[in-house]
Amino acid sequence: MGKRINNLKKELDLEKIYSIEEAVELVKKNATAKFDETVEVHVKLGIDPKHSDQMVRNIVSLPHGTGKTKKVAVIAKGEKAKEAQDAGADMYGGSDIIDEISKGKMDFDVLVVTPDLMKDVAKLGKILGPRGLMPNPKSGTVTFDVKTAVKELKAGRIEFKSDSHGIIHSLIGKASFSNANIVENLKVVVDAIVRHKPSASKGVYLQSIFVTSTMGPSFSIDTNTKF
Repeated sequence: MGKRINNLKKELDLEKIYSIEEAVELVKKNATAKFDETVEVHVKLGIDPKHSDQMVRNIVSLPHGTGKTKKVAVIAKGEKAKEAQDAGADMYGGSDIIDEISKGKMDFDVLVVTPDLMKDVAKLGKILGPRGLMPNPKSGTVTFDVKTAVKELKAGRIEFKSDSHGIIHSLIGKASFSNANIVENLKVVVDAIVRHKPSASKGVYLQSIFVTSTMGPSFSIDTNTKF
């Protein structure tokens, strides 16, 4: 471990369980890198990730955004392409964007596609899939409501999904955010995770919650907190 982390271990009680407010304050205090660190929450769930009916996946809009402006591309035609333009999409079009992607040119963070063109985009699965850019109805990126999708993505809508270990990793803002804004973003994410508990999940659902920053230590949050 690096000298900085070893020094932090001596100064902090990393085994203690904190309230949300205490944990967020400590994360901000220890986000000392020379850049604006991302603040993240990591939630271990009482699910069996081997069973698809226990996967936890949904979308949520952070009330105070992510601190990062996403580049949104939209594949649509006619009136829907115009909607994308009016909503502030960074790229919009039809076959021209599909051709660009097929050549490996993907200057965007998220791709929105209207359902009628999804059959054409599906052919790009081997290119988009490994980069996590494949549109999906569950993430709200396959939709005819292009205007809403683009605006929400630009404003701070994120997707959360449990991984192969039953853990959800989600950003909740930047270290430069106020304590109150990070706390509110965190509560919104955890509340959404709780509301989407699979019916097949038994026992303790929220097993652990940790909050951290890109280069900082993590702090455990009391799972009995009312979110």
